Amino acid sequence: MFTVALIGPDGSGKTTISRRLETELGLPVASIYMGVNMYSSGVMAPHMRLIRFFRQRMHGDDPNLTSDIKEARSRPKVAASRPIASIRSGIRLASWLAEESYRLSVARRHTRRGRIVVFDRHFFADFYAEDGAPPASSRPMARRIRMFVLENVYPRPDLTIYLGTPSGVVYARKPEGTIDRLRQRREAYLALLPALPEHVVVDASLPADEVVDQVAAAIRSFHQRRLENLPQQPRWRRRRRGSRA
Repeated sequence: MFTVALIGPDGSGKTTISRRLETELGLPVASIYMGVNMYSSGVMAPHMRLIRFFRQRMHGDDPNLTSDIKEARSRPKVAASRPIASIRSGIRLASWLAEESYRLSVARRHTRRGRIVVFDRHFFADFYAEDGAPPASSRPMARRIRMFVLENVYPRPDLTIYLGTPSGVVYARKPEGTIDRLRQRREAYLALLPALPEHVVVDASLPADEVVDQVAAAIRSFHQRRLENLPQQPRWRRRRRGSRA
C-alpha cells in the first residue's frame, strides 16, 4: 500500500482524523503518531519507552513535559557548559534519529502487509521548515545532520494532506503560542507542499464530519489512481494460470 501524512498546526484535528480513518475509510489502515510528545505515541523504540518510564517516575504523566523541556533547552547556555551541552545535543539527536527510524520501519512493515499508513504529523513536514530556516553555515552541527537526514535519508509520504485552518480558528481551539506564530507556521507549511510528491489541501475549519469525509475521499482517490497505474500481468502468464485452474 502507501503512506499518508496529515500535517497542520496543533488544533487542526490531525489525531482525531487519523483515528477515525481507521474505522471509516473502508480500507485497511494503520495510524502512527510521528510527533515528539512521547506521551502521545503508541509506537516507540525500546530505548524511548525506557526514557518515558523514567520521566514518568520523576515528573508524572505530564502531557506538557515536552514543551517544558523545549523551553528549558532554548535558554542561553553559559560558556562553561557548552562542551556538556554539545555532548547532550549529540546524544539527543542520535536518540531521536533512532526513534524516527524505528517508527518508519514499523510503517514499512504495515505497507508490505497491504495497509495504508496514516501518519499523525510527519518528521519532514514538521521539522524541515524550522531546522532549515537559518542559512546552512549558521546552523549548529546537530541541525546540519538532521537536515541531511530529512533531505536525503527519510522517505517522504506518498500523499500529504494539509489541514489548512485559519490562525484565529486554531488559536481558539488550542490557545498555545501566538496568532502571529501560527500564521508563520501556516506559511511554512504552504511553502513546503510543492516539495512533496503529492499533496491535497483540506479546509479543517469545516465541521469534523465534513473534514473526515474530504480526507477519506482524497485517500480513496489516490488509492484508485495507484491501482490504475499498476503494471498489468502479461497475457501469456494470465492464460497459463487460468489453464492450471
